[in-house]
Amino acid sequence: MSAGNGRAQLTRQSLPTFAPRTRTGVSQSQSAGSSPAVAQGVDPDGRYGISYRTQSIDGRSVRRPPSHHPAPAAIIVTPHNRMDLSRIRHPVAEDSKAVDALILRRLQSDVALINQIGHYIVNSGGKRLRPLSVLLAARACGYRGDRHIDLAAVVEFIHTATLLHDDVVDASELRRNRETANVVWGNDASVLVGDFLYSRAFEMMVEVGDMRVMDILSHATNRIAEGEVLQLLNTRDPDTDESRYMEVITRKTATLFQAGIRLGAVLAKSPSHVEEAAADYGLSLGIAFQLVDDALDYSLDNAELGKNVGDDLDEGKPTLPVIRAMAVGDPEQRALLRAAVEQGGRERIDVVVEAIASTDAIPYTVNLAQSHAKRAKEVLQVLPASAATESLVELADFAVSRTY
Repeated sequence: MSAGNGRAQLTRQSLPTFAPRTRTGVSQSQSAGSSPAVAQGVDPDGRYGISYRTQSIDGRSVRRPPSHHPAPAAIIVTPHNRMDLSRIRHPVAEDSKAVDALILRRLQSDVALINQIGHYIVNSGGKRLRPLSVLLAARACGYRGDRHIDLAAVVEFIHTATLLHDDVVDASELRRNRETANVVWGNDASVLVGDFLYSRAFEMMVEVGDMRVMDILSHATNRIAEGEVLQLLNTRDPDTDESRYMEVITRKTATLFQAGIRLGAVLAKSPSHVEEAAADYGLSLGIAFQLVDDALDYSLDNAELGKNVGDDLDEGKPTLPVIRAMAVGDPEQRALLRAAVEQGGRERIDVVVEAIASTDAIPYTVNLAQSHAKRAKEVLQVLPASAATESLVELADFAVSRTY
């Protein structure tokens, strides 16, 4: 906690940084083509409590479960301290370029306003983790076709449509360090262009020609809408508890990650246990991502985050940092936070941040995110060792180590 300009600050350094897994006894020097070097390794941080065989394959270190472990595959381990999205994207770099090009093509309309708003939000600097996860999942499951390009674009269109609608519902003014579309063009235009993106996504789904794809994505969009309504019901309700909050983020955020990653396994015609593992990974990844997002909302340094600090509180949304602080804070803190949720606004954001910090609500939130990221990585053990599988592991780490 530091002070600046008369306001208490919760800096990003206050957020726990979770280093990715490294293993002892890993041979980094084994040359490609030589016999595998195998050693016993354990999790140095004790997160998993089990031993792994570490093995060099084509010059890269991988970990395998012990022979008695039911998972038959390996996960590549690359020690690093800071997640690098460009490295995570590397195994699907060409696929990602194809997705970007397809998005631009399919945004086209003979209605000029659709083009303007569509390009404004699509080109606003998002991380595009959802389409990335679709591409990686498909390749990790062994898919060799190109339909994953279409489905990655579909997932991004659905996500973009939800952003346009969310910003109208929430009366948001800033996203990714730019004014929101509703501020620039108004609510009506934003809602209608969001509808266009939804309908374009469904057009593209039909073109894939697979009823299973339609089933997964139509169910997902329905669940997302339910999550939005549940969040609306929780707005300005200080009695919202952790279970209600978790139900909202599971439906509203994690569902699309889950659907997209399941689609990668479906395209590869993976066996049911692999498909379910992929879906479990997506669900856990999405939950972890949203938990960290909600923790970052209470950092007063928003240059990287690209939105106004305390946006959730301003909208009367009780997210987990506030819910946790109300649960464990003293009577004065609980009264302060209840009033802040009921009234909305940022007028007392400094004392709200102080209450959240003093109750360790941020570490609590990030630790819960870490447990979901751990779950996501564990279920990947059913996949064969590959660069795409490694990137899925690193994507889970990125979800909880990011600062934007």
